[in-house]
Amino acid sequence: MNLRDLRYLLAVAEHAHFGRAARACGISQPTLSVQIRKLEELLGVALFERTSKAVAPTAACERLIGHARAAVAEAEAIHAVARNMRDPLAGRFRLGIIPTLAPHLLPLIFAPLRKALPTLEVEPWEDQTTALLERLRAHELDAALLATEVDGPDLASQPLFAEPFLAALPPEHPLAGRDVVAEVELARDILVLADGHCLRDQALAACGYSGAFGGALRAASLATLLNMVAAGYGTTLIPGLAAGAAQDAGIVLRPLAARAGRTVRIACRAQFPRRAAVEAVGEVIATRLRGFAAAGMV
Repeated sequence: MNLRDLRYLLAVAEHAHFGRAARACGISQPTLSVQIRKLEELLGVALFERTSKAVAPTAACERLIGHARAAVAEAEAIHAVARNMRDPLAGRFRLGIIPTLAPHLLPLIFAPLRKALPTLEVEPWEDQTTALLERLRAHELDAALLATEVDGPDLASQPLFAEPFLAALPPEHPLAGRDVVAEVELARDILVLADGHCLRDQALAACGYSGAFGGALRAASLATLLNMVAAGYGTTLIPGLAAGAAQDAGIVLRPLAARAGRTVRIACRAQFPRRAAVEAVGEVIATRLRGFAAAGMV
């Protein structure tokens, strides 16, 4: 048994398909099938139930897969420690980022990151906070850009920049003529994202909601919210970095009376061996955004 075979096992379990797993591993499907068969013979148990349409882990595989994942993670940690001893600022760096931040922040930071850290290969992964934290703990990400605190002694984070919220209003809305809008005034017709987005909870809290929210629309993306506001369906709160997209949609933006906002943080595992890379990436982002935060994003 070797680590390569364990990686093949994990790939088949993840993709539930030999063809897709083979492509993910960069090998042919027959080669993958042969290696899985050899592993089954070595272990003396069937690992997958195979049909013409799908592949499902057996009960034996379900019991073994956690050990396989831990073994691969430990081997990768050994390589990471060795890379860190050589140069922590070189090689692949898998960076998670929440959806309400990714499309607006990534275009601003990639050029500065390439210039400041030319040997670091930053690979972004966009997903909701819960999924990013799961991937971080599973060693599938090296760091994540979040807008919430992290829980648990296994994770660490540091603040990078403050991002104020802005009131996003249809041009004909009664509040559009104000210079400043009080957050509670948006509560009557506010639109929010679907469950799982941290911006949803932050927006509702800023507008004074403490219990269940009964609004009909729960958008899957910030772009949907902006389009609905532009169509006059309601109002919303947006993070400051999304101001350009909102203005392009013809939406009126106003600062908030209580200056509600969020703090963007970079999080990683507490024992991550390449903390120098996390700190370097965080410093580049904080430096790039320092002027935007000071200007209020508008």
